[in-house]
Amino acid sequence: MVWTGISWSGLLALAYLIGCFPTAYMLGWITKGRDIRELGDGNAGAANAYRELGPKVGVAVLVVDAGKGAAALGLVGALAGSTVAQMLAGIAVVAGHNWPFLLQFRGGRGASTAMGVLVVLTPLAVIPLSVLSLIPLAITRSATVALSFIFVPLSLVAWLTGAPVPLIGYSMAVPVLVGVSHWASVRRPALADGGEPGLRPQEVDSP
Repeated sequence: MVWTGISWSGLLALAYLIGCFPTAYMLGWITKGRDIRELGDGNAGAANAYRELGPKVGVAVLVVDAGKGAAALGLVGALAGSTVAQMLAGIAVVAGHNWPFLLQFRGGRGASTAMGVLVVLTPLAVIPLSVLSLIPLAITRSATVALSFIFVPLSLVAWLTGAPVPLIGYSMAVPVLVGVSHWASVRRPALADGGEPGLRPQEVDSP
Protein backbone atom coordinates (compact mmCIF):
# COMPACT_ATOMS: atom_id res chain seq x y z
CA MET A 1 0.00 0.00 0.00
CA VAL A 2 1.18 3.54 -0.72
CA TRP A 3 0.28 6.79 1.06
CA THR A 4 1.08 10.13 -0.56
CA GLY A 5 3.52 8.37 -2.87
CA ILE A 6 5.50 6.73 -0.06
CA SER A 7 5.44 2.94 0.43
CA TRP A 8 5.55 1.05 3.70
CA SER A 9 9.24 0.33 3.12
CA GLY A 10 9.88 4.01 2.45
CA LEU A 11 8.17 5.04 5.67
CA LEU A 12 10.14 2.52 7.71
CA ALA A 13 13.39 3.58 6.04
CA LEU A 14 12.57 7.19 6.89
CA ALA A 15 11.98 6.26 10.54
CA TYR A 16 15.23 4.28 10.64
CA LEU A 17 17.18 7.25 9.23
CA ILE A 18 15.69 9.56 11.86
CA GLY A 19 16.81 7.11 14.53
CA CYS A 20 20.33 7.11 13.10
CA PHE A 21 20.91 10.75 14.06
CA PRO A 22 23.96 10.36 16.38
CA THR A 23 23.19 12.83 19.16
CA ALA A 24 25.60 11.62 21.83
CA TYR A 25 28.34 10.95 19.30
CA MET A 26 28.13 14.47 17.88
CA LEU A 27 27.99 16.15 21.29
CA GLY A 28 30.94 14.06 22.45
CA TRP A 29 33.08 15.50 19.69
CA ILE A 30 31.70 19.02 20.11
CA THR A 31 32.14 19.23 23.89
CA LYS A 32 35.15 16.98 24.58
CA GLY A 33 36.67 16.16 21.22
CA ARG A 34 36.10 12.47 21.96
CA ASP A 35 34.06 9.58 20.61
CA ILE A 36 31.48 8.84 23.33
CA ARG A 37 31.81 5.15 22.48
CA GLU A 38 35.39 5.26 23.77
CA LEU A 39 34.31 6.66 27.12
CA GLY A 40 32.61 5.10 30.12
CA ASP A 41 30.49 2.10 29.20
CA GLY A 42 30.94 2.66 25.47
CA ASN A 43 27.27 3.43 24.95
CA ALA A 44 26.21 6.28 22.63
CA GLY A 45 23.22 7.25 24.74
CA ALA A 46 21.96 9.67 27.35
CA ALA A 47 23.16 7.87 30.49
CA ASN A 48 26.76 7.57 29.31
CA ALA A 49 26.68 11.14 28.02
CA TYR A 50 25.46 12.31 31.45
CA ARG A 51 28.33 10.55 33.22
CA GLU A 52 31.12 11.32 30.78
CA LEU A 53 30.12 14.64 29.17
CA GLY A 54 28.20 16.25 32.03
CA PRO A 55 24.60 16.61 33.18
CA LYS A 56 23.64 19.32 30.69
CA VAL A 57 24.86 17.30 27.75
CA GLY A 58 23.23 14.15 29.11
CA VAL A 59 19.86 15.85 29.44
CA ALA A 60 20.24 17.32 25.94
CA VAL A 61 20.92 13.85 24.53
CA LEU A 62 17.89 12.48 26.38
CA VAL A 63 15.60 15.18 24.98
CA VAL A 64 16.85 14.91 21.40
CA ASP A 65 16.85 11.11 21.36
CA ALA A 66 13.32 10.98 22.77
CA GLY A 67 12.40 13.62 20.21
CA LYS A 68 13.65 11.33 17.44
CA GLY A 69 11.11 8.71 18.46
CA ALA A 70 8.26 11.16 18.74
CA ALA A 71 9.19 12.91 15.48
CA ALA A 72 9.37 9.67 13.51
CA LEU A 73 5.91 8.62 14.69
CA GLY A 74 4.48 12.08 14.11
CA LEU A 75 5.82 12.20 10.56
CA VAL A 76 4.77 8.67 9.68
CA GLY A 77 1.36 9.27 11.24
CA ALA A 78 0.90 12.39 9.14
CA LEU A 79 1.93 10.60 5.95
CA ALA A 80 0.19 7.29 6.56
CA GLY A 81 -2.69 8.09 8.89
CA SER A 82 -2.27 4.62 10.36
CA THR A 83 -1.49 3.46 13.89
CA VAL A 84 -0.05 0.23 12.49
CA ALA A 85 2.40 2.23 10.39
CA GLN A 86 3.36 4.24 13.47
CA MET A 87 3.95 1.07 15.49
CA LEU A 88 6.25 -0.32 12.81
CA ALA A 89 8.00 3.04 12.54
CA GLY A 90 8.58 2.94 16.29
CA ILE A 91 10.53 -0.30 15.95
CA ALA A 92 12.45 1.15 12.99
CA VAL A 93 13.45 4.38 14.75
CA VAL A 94 14.67 2.50 17.84
CA ALA A 95 16.62 0.15 15.57
CA GLY A 96 18.16 3.18 13.86
CA HIS A 97 19.28 4.55 17.22
CA ASN A 98 20.68 1.21 18.39
CA TRP A 99 22.29 0.16 15.13
CA PRO A 100 23.00 3.29 13.07
CA PHE A 101 24.75 2.72 9.77
CA LEU A 102 26.53 6.06 10.27
CA LEU A 103 28.38 4.62 13.30
CA GLN A 104 29.08 1.14 11.94
CA PHE A 105 25.87 -0.12 13.58
CA ARG A 106 27.09 0.63 17.10
CA GLY A 107 24.85 3.17 18.79
CA GLY A 108 22.89 3.37 22.01
CA ARG A 109 20.45 1.12 23.82
CA GLY A 110 17.29 2.81 22.57
CA ALA A 111 15.67 3.64 25.91
CA SER A 112 15.27 7.38 25.29
CA THR A 113 14.06 6.89 21.73
CA ALA A 114 11.65 4.19 22.89
CA MET A 115 10.28 6.60 25.48
CA GLY A 116 9.55 9.11 22.71
CA VAL A 117 7.77 6.41 20.73
CA LEU A 118 5.68 5.23 23.68
CA VAL A 119 4.75 8.76 24.76
CA VAL A 120 3.09 9.21 21.37
CA LEU A 121 1.25 5.87 21.42
CA THR A 122 0.50 5.32 25.13
CA PRO A 123 0.81 8.72 26.83
CA LEU A 124 -1.64 7.97 29.64
CA ALA A 125 0.57 5.10 30.78
CA VAL A 126 4.06 6.41 30.04
CA ILE A 127 3.85 9.94 31.40
CA PRO A 128 2.73 9.07 34.97
CA LEU A 129 5.24 6.20 35.19
CA SER A 130 8.01 8.50 33.93
CA VAL A 131 7.25 11.05 36.63
CA LEU A 132 7.17 8.39 39.34
CA SER A 133 10.43 6.87 38.07
CA LEU A 134 12.24 10.00 39.22
CA ILE A 135 11.96 8.66 42.77
CA PRO A 136 13.95 5.43 42.24
CA LEU A 137 16.33 7.37 39.98
CA ALA A 138 17.08 9.85 42.78
CA ILE A 139 17.55 7.04 45.30
CA THR A 140 19.62 4.60 43.26
CA ARG A 141 21.24 6.90 40.67
CA SER A 142 20.69 4.06 38.23
CA ALA A 143 19.09 4.65 34.83
CA THR A 144 18.42 0.92 34.54
CA VAL A 145 16.39 0.87 37.75
CA ALA A 146 14.40 3.94 36.68
CA LEU A 147 13.70 2.49 33.24
CA SER A 148 12.64 -0.82 34.80
CA PHE A 149 10.19 1.14 36.95
CA ILE A 150 8.66 2.44 33.72
CA PHE A 151 8.90 -0.53 31.38
CA VAL A 152 8.02 -3.45 33.66
CA PRO A 153 4.51 -2.27 34.65
CA LEU A 154 3.90 -0.38 31.38
CA SER A 155 1.64 -2.92 29.70
CA LEU A 156 -0.47 -3.30 32.85
CA VAL A 157 -0.87 0.46 33.20
CA ALA A 158 -1.66 0.72 29.48
CA TRP A 159 -4.43 -1.84 29.97
CA LEU A 160 -5.76 -0.04 33.05
CA THR A 161 -5.87 3.25 31.13
CA GLY A 162 -7.90 1.72 28.32
CA ALA A 163 -5.26 1.27 25.61
CA PRO A 164 -6.28 -1.01 22.70
CA VAL A 165 -5.01 -4.59 22.85
CA PRO A 166 -2.43 -4.09 20.03
CA LEU A 167 -0.88 -1.17 21.92
CA ILE A 168 -0.80 -3.18 25.14
CA GLY A 169 1.20 -5.84 23.31
CA TYR A 170 3.36 -3.15 21.75
CA SER A 171 4.10 -1.68 25.17
CA MET A 172 5.66 -5.05 26.00
CA ALA A 173 7.51 -5.51 22.70
CA VAL A 174 9.36 -2.18 22.63
CA PRO A 175 10.87 -2.58 26.13
CA VAL A 176 11.98 -6.09 25.11
CA LEU A 177 13.86 -4.56 22.16
CA VAL A 178 15.51 -2.08 24.54
CA GLY A 179 16.33 -4.89 26.95
CA VAL A 180 18.00 -6.97 24.24
CA SER A 181 20.14 -4.00 23.25
CA HIS A 182 21.01 -3.36 26.91
CA TRP A 183 21.96 -6.99 27.44
CA ALA A 184 24.22 -6.89 24.38
CA SER A 185 25.88 -3.65 25.49
CA VAL A 186 26.70 -4.77 29.02
CA ARG A 187 28.61 -7.72 27.58
CA ARG A 188 31.12 -5.30 26.04
CA PRO A 189 34.64 -5.34 27.56
CA ALA A 190 34.13 -1.88 29.11
CA LEU A 191 31.50 -3.34 31.43
CA ALA A 192 32.75 -6.86 31.85
CA ASP A 193 34.20 -6.34 35.31
CA GLY A 194 32.17 -3.65 36.96
CA GLY A 195 28.63 -3.73 35.59
CA GLU A 196 26.73 -0.57 34.73
CA PRO A 197 28.06 2.55 36.49
CA GLY A 198 25.70 4.91 38.25
CA LEU A 199 24.66 8.33 37.00
CA ARG A 200 27.56 10.28 38.48
CA PRO A 201 29.25 12.76 36.14
CA GLN A 202 32.98 12.30 35.67
CA GLU A 203 35.67 14.64 34.44
CA VAL A 204 37.02 13.74 31.01
CA ASP A 205 40.12 15.49 29.75
CA SER A 206 40.17 16.58 26.14
CA PRO A 207 42.97 15.00 24.08
